[in-house]
Amino acid sequence: MDLKQYYYGIYGENEQTARRFGELLEIIARAGRERSPELKAQDAEGNGWYMSEKMVGMMLYVDRFSGDLYRFEEKISYLEELGITYVHFMPLLKSREGNNDGGYAVSDYLAVEPKLGTMEQLERVVRLLKEHGIRTCIDFVLNHTAKEHVWAEECRRGNPEYEGMYHMFDDDTEPRAYEQTMTEIFPEVAPKNFTYYPDLGKYVMTRFYEFQWDLNYANPQVFNKIIEVLLELANKGIDIFRLDAIPYMWKELGTKCMNHPKVHTLLRMMYEIVREVCPSVVFLGEAIVEPHEIVKYFGDREEKECNVMYNASLMVLLWNSLATRDVRLMERSLAKDYGVPSDGVWINYGRCHDDIGWGFETGILQELGFDPEAHKQFIIRFMLGQYPGSFSIGELYEFNPVTLDARNSGTFASMCGLEQALKEKHAYKIEQAIKRILLLNSVIISYTGIPLLYSGDEIGQLNDWSYKNDRSVSGDSRWLHRGKMDWEAAAKRNDRGTVQGQIFSGIKKMIDIRKNCEYFRSDIKSNPVDLDNQAVFGFHRENKMMVLANFSEHEQWVDANRFSWFGLPGEMTDLLTGRPIRSYNNSILLGPYEYLWLV
Repeated sequence: MDLKQYYYGIYGENEQTARRFGELLEIIARAGRERSPELKAQDAEGNGWYMSEKMVGMMLYVDRFSGDLYRFEEKISYLEELGITYVHFMPLLKSREGNNDGGYAVSDYLAVEPKLGTMEQLERVVRLLKEHGIRTCIDFVLNHTAKEHVWAEECRRGNPEYEGMYHMFDDDTEPRAYEQTMTEIFPEVAPKNFTYYPDLGKYVMTRFYEFQWDLNYANPQVFNKIIEVLLELANKGIDIFRLDAIPYMWKELGTKCMNHPKVHTLLRMMYEIVREVCPSVVFLGEAIVEPHEIVKYFGDREEKECNVMYNASLMVLLWNSLATRDVRLMERSLAKDYGVPSDGVWINYGRCHDDIGWGFETGILQELGFDPEAHKQFIIRFMLGQYPGSFSIGELYEFNPVTLDARNSGTFASMCGLEQALKEKHAYKIEQAIKRILLLNSVIISYTGIPLLYSGDEIGQLNDWSYKNDRSVSGDSRWLHRGKMDWEAAAKRNDRGTVQGQIFSGIKKMIDIRKNCEYFRSDIKSNPVDLDNQAVFGFHRENKMMVLANFSEHEQWVDANRFSWFGLPGEMTDLLTGRPIRSYNNSILLGPYEYLWLV
């Protein structure tokens, strides 16, 4: 890729572009000189490590996990015990005071949030993690900054070097024109995409929240400044950058200002620069859009954009299968080929810090005889806990009383039925809830891609209803599933007689097996298999292993003839238990919520 050609192509051939490109080359050269010998040694091995079967992640808020970065050092052994090989620190760069969108309103890219520690302490933690074989991922917010960021402050002061770094307008003519085609991110809590500031006498594009000003990438100075801080953070040892809200980076009148082709140009330039300065670094893209749009953010082998993307589709399909006891939607959706490049890898997860939005393939739903809107209402009510027979307990997020549309909040365990079962002191329901938790993890950990856990889910942590007592977050139901890590509960993790022990040991065993079997490499694809049983999900990894997962609380027989090419008839072994699995009259029996990893 010719960086100059792309840069001039997007910014035009003129004197300003030439000056800014010269400045970019200086930024790149300086970062290369400042990269430490230790990191250069790491770079010599490239970034193929993200394809390894040993990749297992955990995402966490530092303050809720350990209090701060100093006390985090004491918890590294816990992560190592579970088998974690990369940690995603939720936003920890300095953000504005007060409402800061959970840390995504960054006020300083090169400083750590003071209550968490210092940049020097973060560097120390990153080094310690590397010593334990654990990579570090941080959020890098690309679309906007806090309105208190130094770039925004310089704009306010009229500094010509920062002029045009944000989308600002003297009157509402252009904002009104933009609103004709722009989508709204949070239509209920933050409608419209512009805010008028009387002290400035200007309208500013604030697509997410009023306190987050959208960066103007049509100005090359913005790209240069972002690259400068990105490379400085990379030189502090960061291995993975989660690129936040990338679909929204480029704005253009007459478009949705979403998934614009020039976003892909920006990402390709960023990747090319990283490949030159710090080639061991990996990009994780956050783009919660339709599957056919998500795959574009991988780029291709010649012109990469992101190495890894979130598999949001798998997340919603898992919960749907659990609620309906019907895996057909998951089976058919995952069988679709969206053109993921051979070195493009998915992050597989059951939930994250955010809410769950129910985006299904409506065409497939209709093929299966479901009304898409009625089905969406069913899953919303089921996960909330208001549908008859539901085992889930949660809350709604962004509920629209007119359309009844909503998203759902809740922890992994509470949505799997553990909270309800413990509340009822119902031993059988507790057993079922634990089985559901392990069942979902069995797919997340075995399916092609990188499994990602949310801290606390490995010990079955429940919804944190105390958030309602905190006025600063009580209006945001996502804090229901962002509770503080319960270290007293975690202390029970090695006692198989406890709920925590059963969940922790079950997940740990799956991780151990995964990390020691090359069949789980991300270049070995998973292929769903139609088992003619709507309760059982099955897939094989290029004929090397077969996974069967019963999404029902009832015993299920599977016709082994459906995968006779796997070497049947004959005896197979379950990797998880080591026990031989035999077919009876070419049928295999799975118990309630049972899962098998067959070789």
